[in-house]
Amino acid sequence: MLRGDSIERSATEEQLLRAHAVEHLDRLREIEGPEHLDPDTVASETSWEAVTLAAGITLEAVDRNGFALIRPPGHHALADRAMGFCLINNVVVAARYAQAELGLERIAILDWDVHHGNGTEAIVRDDESIFFVSLHQWPFYPGTGGPDTTSWNILNVPLPGGSGDAEYATALARIVEPRVADFGPDLLLVSAGFDAHADDPLGDMQLTANGFRELASRATQLAPRVAAVLEGGYNLETLPALVEAALEGFAS
Repeated sequence: MLRGDSIERSATEEQLLRAHAVEHLDRLREIEGPEHLDPDTVASETSWEAVTLAAGITLEAVDRNGFALIRPPGHHALADRAMGFCLINNVVVAARYAQAELGLERIAILDWDVHHGNGTEAIVRDDESIFFVSLHQWPFYPGTGGPDTTSWNILNVPLPGGSGDAEYATALARIVEPRVADFGPDLLLVSAGFDAHADDPLGDMQLTANGFRELASRATQLAPRVAAVLEGGYNLETLPALVEAALEGFAS
């Protein structure tokens, strides 16, 4: 995975509209001061610039086979509303960009954030060209992605609290890798959350830096092209080392 310099790139409204309703974009653009969009999600007059930059850097990561280190995260954002710290669903914007502008036809999305990527699932459900996989703590916020919620293009792998490196590796090998191989993606996009780490304050999982390194390394075997975008991760002391571990895995 390519490492690059700090860059600035904004997604266009046309690119955002491939994942979101125009009314949602208009609301974000028109915010004039701090405002709660849901109990967990605050936006302000600078949020529109922030989300267009975040989505744009995610598109740059697709172009470079890179890792977009951005905020705010995106995988809870629905087509028509913000949710769970997320305003724009960066990974879906990137998937549809890869199809519409780069000519890549089949996109797989692997989400290993501690929370289920409900927004991503909702937007891509029944899209035969996108295969979505989520490994997440269950039961847990946002209450979706539980047992028996898998469909032909959605693979939910709910894991109990306390799961660590071994449990994630087993789930990847036994459940995820065969289904992704059957789908045969041209591009894998990783929603790389780090809140499943043992020291993260929001989750109850036990992944280590080595666990994230292994997840990233195995992800590189799933498609000829791989790019990633930062999702959760709320221990600012451990987050840099975890991202570094994932970058090492992606480069292996």
